[in-house]
Amino acid sequence: MPTFTTTTVMSSQSNNLSLHKLKINPKTRSNIVIINVGGRIFQTTDQTLTQAGPKSLLSQLSELNQLVPHFIDRDPDLFSILLSLLRTGNLPSKAKSYDLQDLIEESKFYKIESLLVNSLSNPSQFDPFNLQKTVILPLNSRDTASAITTTPYGSLHVSHGSKITSFDWSLQNKSTALTQFTAIDSMLAISPNLVAVGATDFSGLQILDLEKKGLVLETLNWENVTKSGSTVQAIGSSNDLLFTSFESSRRNSNSIVVYDLKTLSPVTEIGHYEIFGADLDSAIPATKLKWVESYNLVMASGSHSGPSGVLGNVKFWDIRSGCVVWEFKEKVDCFSDVTVSDNLSSIFKVGVNSGEVFYADLRKLGSEGNDSWVCLGDERKVGNVRKEGVGCKIEAHGNQVFCSRGGDIELWSEVVMDSSKKREEGLPERVFRKNLMGRVKDMGGSRVTNLAFGGDRMFVTWKDQQSVEVWQSSVMGS
Repeated sequence: MPTFTTTTVMSSQSNNLSLHKLKINPKTRSNIVIINVGGRIFQTTDQTLTQAGPKSLLSQLSELNQLVPHFIDRDPDLFSILLSLLRTGNLPSKAKSYDLQDLIEESKFYKIESLLVNSLSNPSQFDPFNLQKTVILPLNSRDTASAITTTPYGSLHVSHGSKITSFDWSLQNKSTALTQFTAIDSMLAISPNLVAVGATDFSGLQILDLEKKGLVLETLNWENVTKSGSTVQAIGSSNDLLFTSFESSRRNSNSIVVYDLKTLSPVTEIGHYEIFGADLDSAIPATKLKWVESYNLVMASGSHSGPSGVLGNVKFWDIRSGCVVWEFKEKVDCFSDVTVSDNLSSIFKVGVNSGEVFYADLRKLGSEGNDSWVCLGDERKVGNVRKEGVGCKIEAHGNQVFCSRGGDIELWSEVVMDSSKKREEGLPERVFRKNLMGRVKDMGGSRVTNLAFGGDRMFVTWKDQQSVEVWQSSVMGS
């Protein structure tokens, strides 16, 4: 019996295929699929089209009669780029010649935008030694950025004044939402469209839906003993939990509250301190929270500036027991900023007096005589009190640590040493090397105020600048 033939037509005005039930002779069935896009003939295979995913229009073509050209009324040049993406998983070099927004629109039509996102903004492509300044994102506001947060594939939320401006993963589209805050001090993305925000002068942690112009979905408060309001000092998260550092409006108590990230219901409370008299340690709320997955611990750090200098502490909390398992009490050269790297199993700080970078090895937690910082810079500066580290920022990402000093950004990475070289405690000797990423000349000497990472990008904000600078380690088609 002969095979019945017809042509499948996809209109450029619709995402719907006009599918026909065909009687296909099994003997004539082939792995080759012929597609006519805008008058140009393309040949590909079932396997290539199925890479688009079951919901894609292209994968549906593989289920039809492969011997008949399927006509799609779209741009053939753009289709050839996306077909190469299906074949190799990467965009070809000629993609640089095309407007990114055009490729995005085509990928949405074929329902393969996720593949384009993965190719252009994949976290695995982050190359710290190949970062290049690529674009400046204006905020269109008189206010400078106070906090920034990212999603894994590089979309960005920036708070400035009472507003939050969001950029999608392509950085081509942005939207702005107005909040109830005068200024936002802490912000964390908990999904592509949801953020948790808080301020040191506004009570409560708010969960905002930025897709709905900043709609407040929920407000979370800490019920302290004095029944006063509770302001947010820091926000952090793990895969399942949300951590919030609260301080009472009267500044006489503080706590870290743990919530279920999906239901936003409280799970437990740790680090609850009621302040009596001159107990300075308990008066310091956590102003930075970082989850250390390998150790199942939360790092909470905070500092206080007083007549005797800057004092602070770094505590590692076990959520299950509610106990501190390890603590640094900072008195000699307290931190201007501190971070933790799960990949490097280390804590890093910038000394507020010396301006130098220090690290402490998490693998030696609690070992007698090993709870101390190791200076990676000039140890002669450690004793000075000129506060060269004021305003410095430090963040860990992957296997590297990024530190700002004024307008400079340093990249610290571990040098692999011969494993036979061991210290007395039996661990390999560790050496970290510094690379200077360079001063941004056109920022007029401004200092860095925020560092964040998402996808294959680093985002930087500067004092008195109404913009965000983007450093990217790969560009379209590279």
